Amino acid sequence: MGDGAELLPAWVTWQRRSFPDANLLLLHGRQPALVDSGFVGHARETAAWARAHAGHIALVVNTHWHSDHVGGNALLQAMGAGVAAGAPDAQAVARRDTGCCLAEYLDQPVSPYTVDESLDDGQILRLGDADWQVVSTPGHTAGHLALWQPEERLLAVGDALSDYDVGWVNLALDGPEAATTALASLHRLADLQPRLLLPAHGPIPADPSAAFAAAMRRAQRLVDDPACAVWYGARRIFAFALMIRDGIPTTEVEGYLHARAWLTDAARLLGRTPEALAAELVDMMLRSGAIVLSDGRLRATAEHTPVVAESLRVPFPRAWPTTAPASAEVTESR
Repeated sequence: MGDGAELLPAWVTWQRRSFPDANLLLLHGRQPALVDSGFVGHARETAAWARAHAGHIALVVNTHWHSDHVGGNALLQAMGAGVAAGAPDAQAVARRDTGCCLAEYLDQPVSPYTVDESLDDGQILRLGDADWQVVSTPGHTAGHLALWQPEERLLAVGDALSDYDVGWVNLALDGPEAATTALASLHRLADLQPRLLLPAHGPIPADPSAAFAAAMRRAQRLVDDPACAVWYGARRIFAFALMIRDGIPTTEVEGYLHARAWLTDAARLLGRTPEALAAELVDMMLRSGAIVLSDGRLRATAEHTPVVAESLRVPFPRAWPTTAPASAEVTESR
């Protein structure tokens, strides 16, 4: 399998995926479970992979509700799976809050889904044939959680950290303490002393202790320099927008950015106008090589899997139905 997956027990199947998807973690047993479900544009591929490896999925557990983690929920739910999520996310989805998944705020589509099980810190979940403990790890989002399997000392960390990064924090929506909260969550996870870290992005780290040490240094910088945290989030959000749209024409980039709520919030926190921040963001990312100009479009340079444009045409949460019946129509990539 590579990427450290050979160190996993036989009842775990793990697949590393490029953006805009999260990695997949499949837990085999009488009640097969999937941790996170990728991006909506690749929902069909996610479901086919799960069927091929497990036959069916009884439960999808979301580490948090960003679009790259919940995009396959609706299709898997229509195929009979339940969905479990941290209590803050579950409650907001149940209320059909317009801010669900930050889908409209970030302009990242998510097909309508429901949450069947609300998860609390310390709760024990039977996933596959093993017991996993829910570990509340807010910071990247308020409802972020990790999953801990003590016998095998496996720790699924979502976006709390990866082999090369930490999750961005949203100071505008989650408050100025969000970076401090994320750092505290990292310390809590490190205290578990896992044998294997299973991140939502990138490879399985060869050395969990080293991965934690590097992540804490990065997270501390976000605590010490709030402006750095704002810039970091803006770069990540804009790169994701370019990935899922096969780039954006240069003639449309300015209008696209000026219309984004996340950019307006970032500009306010940085003491700039949205117009000035948009221009500076594009210039900064071009100079760093994070984006390039190609065929009249700005494109992200990070490795990513193409998305069919039609798959982005799903309603924002303000237009989600009150309930999502099993027969709900799901737009997928072809």
